[in-house]
Amino acid sequence: MDIFKLIFEHDLRLDQLKGRHLERDTQEVSLSIEDFMKPDPTYSKFYISGTVLEEEKFGLNCLSKFNAVVRSLSDALGEFNLFHEGVKTSLNAVLTSAEIGDAVILSKNEKIDWDVSSLKIDSDSNIGHKKAELAEVLEAGDLVLYKEHAHQGFDLHLFSRDNIYPNMFYPVQKLVSPEFRFFSINGKRIRSEKHFYFETWTLHRPPHGAEEVFPETKL
Repeated sequence: MDIFKLIFEHDLRLDQLKGRHLERDTQEVSLSIEDFMKPDPTYSKFYISGTVLEEEKFGLNCLSKFNAVVRSLSDALGEFNLFHEGVKTSLNAVLTSAEIGDAVILSKNEKIDWDVSSLKIDSDSNIGHKKAELAEVLEAGDLVLYKEHAHQGFDLHLFSRDNIYPNMFYPVQKLVSPEFRFFSINGKRIRSEKHFYFETWTLHRPPHGAEEVFPETKL
């Protein structure tokens, strides 16, 4: 049985990704009324994961329906062009060619000017080290996608200024069957490894924040 997990976090403050001055004398201390009225810019992040339950194999690409999932995600992200190392590509191709930690840019533009090398994650860094670089890309309206290491394969980590959750929800929902179960998970409520892998011990009663999606489920 395939277990597909879409873990989301919305309304994260974009300014918390940016480097901020800690010394008061270097901060902006005079704010206009327009600054107070302006809404805080926010972003969303999505962690896309999979488990083959009987074999306890962990990684999105381990799923028997992986190719169908990729097609569904391609449909979901169809309005964006994908760029890997500056070259326009497809989601299917980039999931084959990109290394773990590579930054893939999704943009509505036909070309990009981002220095993707500054976004790459390696053994000496993680996403937490790339906050300022991520903020710049997200603020411009582009998305950033990473392949993340999983136990037997890889998962996906997607960052977006806009909440594109419905775009991904409905295409993947079409795959739901007794052999493909889809869980939508509020990442703000799933904070431990035990809860992240809930399917291995409490699939019949998911923890608070994890909701199973059925063919009839509506947002």
